Amino acid sequence: MGTYFTTIRRNTTVGTDILDITDEIEAAVHTAGVKDGIVVVGVAGSTASVTTIEFEPGVVEDLRKAIERLAPQQLRYAHDDRWGDGNGYAHVRSALLGPSATFAIRQGKVVRGTWQQIVLCDFDNRPRSREVYVQMLGTC
Repeated sequence: MGTYFTTIRRNTTVGTDILDITDEIEAAVHTAGVKDGIVVVGVAGSTASVTTIEFEPGVVEDLRKAIERLAPQQLRYAHDDRWGDGNGYAHVRSALLGPSATFAIRQGKVVRGTWQQIVLCDFDNRPRSREVYVQMLGTC
């Protein structure tokens, strides 16, 4: 049983940016040679999240709209009153979705549904360079 760690860097744009990172995660598992175990995928930062979705334009747009209904950008946020940076909504959105997701690895493959992709969501009000961490525990 061993542990393996790597990072993936992705550049994001303004607003609710939803990026498919499935291929990078599967490549990291393959490179590490993990056959059976788990992989934790997370993002460092308080205005981004990792989750899963069927990554097709309709569902991605539906997710954007749902997130906007849950934590509207135009509301007044105490964070903005205190810091004046205008991204209070992004912090709330990130907290609702969470910073990470955990997946099983079985026979060298990330266990996920046929239409289930792993996505990085960035909610900040400015472009960012995000570091996604990939921590694996398993047998080779």
